[in-house]
Amino acid sequence: MSPLITPRQLKSALDGTEPPVVLDVRWNLLGPPGEREYAEGHLPGAVFVDTETELAAPPAGTVGGRHPLPHTDVLRRALRRAGVNSDRRVVVYDSGDGSVAARAWWLLRWAGHSAVHVLDGGFAAWTAAGLPVTTEVPHPEPGEFVVTPGNMPVTDAEGARRLARTGILLDARAGQRYRGETEPVDPRAGHIPGAYNAPAGDHVTAAGNWRSPTELSTRFTEFGLTETVDAGAYCGSGINACSVILALEHAGLRTPENPAALYPGSWSEWSADPHRPAATGAWPG
Repeated sequence: MSPLITPRQLKSALDGTEPPVVLDVRWNLLGPPGEREYAEGHLPGAVFVDTETELAAPPAGTVGGRHPLPHTDVLRRALRRAGVNSDRRVVVYDSGDGSVAARAWWLLRWAGHSAVHVLDGGFAAWTAAGLPVTTEVPHPEPGEFVVTPGNMPVTDAEGARRLARTGILLDARAGQRYRGETEPVDPRAGHIPGAYNAPAGDHVTAAGNWRSPTELSTRFTEFGLTETVDAGAYCGSGINACSVILALEHAGLRTPENPAALYPGSWSEWSADPHRPAATGAWPG
């Protein structure tokens, strides 16, 4: 089952007898607020889920990073409020490069949902296709989804350190941050020694659609990644890294049964400890 769904495929599914639950997870670190974008127009039937408060827990000092995984009860309430059940497909979308939607996709899979898709191209692709948008806020019947954490692999700082030396660790941040030329958010600049740079923005085309499996596979195999090599991903705070995990599955280099691992704390956690090394420059180090 592909992790992606096209706007036309979603429209057909919404018109069918068993329409999927649609989650609007638009969010940008620098704004505007996703809830405001949602109020100005969203897909029919879509329920807004807040990335900061429902798809992440509050930061807890230097442990866990800026966007720790959400508390189980918070995620459960958010998904049930949106009408999510285990036997009903879920589609998530954002307004950017698919990274935020990938975080929701990853969390649903981590929580035990097996039928989740990211809308290819997000909100922009939906509107570009001339499909309907509404300001009407739905009130779905509450779902009964049971959040069962642990269905997607995660790693901590020590695990990420080992993976960078014994497998393939991918850094989803923009090249300038990976190379240590700038660091606008976190305590120190640079990257985890041994990690390769795979910017989330490069997973999609200029139009915002995910690149083909062949393009992505070629890109990742250049790092030495194969179906059998241990792989993991991190970013600034654990959100954009989820797009790497989705891209690997879309490329056919990973399966739902054997996904790459996520380092949720990511660079925001790693860089907060001055005893952890930081590499700079274009090479893994």
